Amino acid sequence: MAKLFSERGARLALLDKSPHVESVASALGDGARSWQADIVEDPQVRRIVAEIASTFGRIDVLINNAGVGGVWPAEATSSADWSRVISINLTGQYFVAREVAKHMLGAGRGRIVMLASQAALVGLDGHAAYAASKAGVLGMLRSMAVEWGPRGVTVNAISPTVVDTEMTALFWGGEKGERARAEIPVGRFAKPREIAYAAMFLASDAAAMINGANLVVDGGNTIR
Repeated sequence: MAKLFSERGARLALLDKSPHVESVASALGDGARSWQADIVEDPQVRRIVAEIASTFGRIDVLINNAGVGGVWPAEATSSADWSRVISINLTGQYFVAREVAKHMLGAGRGRIVMLASQAALVGLDGHAAYAASKAGVLGMLRSMAVEWGPRGVTVNAISPTVVDTEMTALFWGGEKGERARAEIPVGRFAKPREIAYAAMFLASDAAAMINGANLVVDGGNTIR
């Protein structure tokens, strides 16, 4: 996503818990800056979003893409694992969206794109915590869209199928991955750049009338 938006001339504020975010920003050139923070820590989010707004003068687009996975039987998901997934995938997205929206609403314009998942739409074995977090994102953004749409800020989501990333390799390798690919009508997982194009569309003027929607990028997996 960062690469695509950079290629199209956006100035980027990259926020991540990992110190690796600094090297990612450096590789993208002078138009990108990085901040290291944990999005589940409300005070950190408040401080850094304020710094970003001050540094760039405004915030036009938020891509809420932080997330973690985890596959456990529903009857054996620990309290710690449940809390971690919900706090990062749902609460963290809320903290960032809330703080960014304050600046967007003040300017009377903005685009917020949340990352949900096909797990919010269909039943997946071992995904109770993950599915709950992503379904929560969809419910949350609808309320935001109703509240903020009249004030110039649209809020939408992307729900991908499995995407070929490092996290995917941890949970969807081997025979399990082969079976999952075979169930997708297009016969493969999504590529990261395909999700980036969806985010760019929702952030663009072409999507000005789209608000409170969930763009499903799944190769037809959830139509079965």
